[in-house]
Order: sequence, then structure tokens, then C-alpha cells
Amino acid sequence: VQLQASGGGLVQAGGSLRLSCAASGGTFRSYVMGWFRQAPGKEREFVAAIRGSTNIIYYGDSVRGRFTFSRDNGKNTVYLQMNSLKPEDTAIYYCAATKSRPISTMLKDPGTYDYWGQGTQVTVSS
Repeated sequence: VQLQASGGGLVQAGGSLRLSCAASGGTFRSYVMGWFRQAPGKEREFVAAIRGSTNIIYYGDSVRGRFTFSRDNGKNTVYLQMNSLKPEDTAIYYCAATKSRPISTMLKDPGTYDYWGQGTQVTVSS
């Protein structure tokens, strides 16, 4: 499975961006997909995850209410709509996938995921 993330950029605080992650190979609709981010000097942080079979979505506390995660199985793509961006959202954003069916608490663990995209930089200016 190969993942290709795109859509990052520079935006002012309060603005919006939409990230995309296109997957190739495998049975996309069955994968759990996730977004993580990593700021300089910090650990990789869970942003959101979406299950393949039920489309149940989970959000990290810092983004809930501002970010929206969605998937289009016909296009083998997931999207992360980011609104009301803050300077603290600045990071490299990574999409990830797993064929497993982890319990919800494990969705926040980067080690749960088998495949990773290359990352896309999001910078929010104040």
C-alpha cells in the first residue's frame, strides 16, 4: 500500500486547508485510515482516524470541532478538512493506514499503523 499526502501549505490563523491522502494497492475500503502530525521537537500526535467498515470517526482532543475527516472509497482517498486553524496546528501531517481492526484506544498509537505517507507541511501564521 502506498499513501500520497497533499494539500499542505501556509495559511493565516483562522483560515482553512484541506489535506488529501490517496492510497494505491490493497483493498482501500477495508482499511482504517488515520492522520497524525508532528511538530519540531515534539512526538507524533494523533489527529483523527476513520474505520473502513463502519466509517466511524475519532478525533484528537486538540482538533475536535475544527477538523473533519472523510473518505471516498471510490477514489481511494481520505480528506482532512481543517478549519479555524491555529498557530499550534503547525506541523508535518502524515496519513497512515492499517489492515487490522484495532480497538478505539489503539487508534491513537502510531505503532498501530502499517503504512505511512510522506507527510505534508502545514504552517499557520499568527
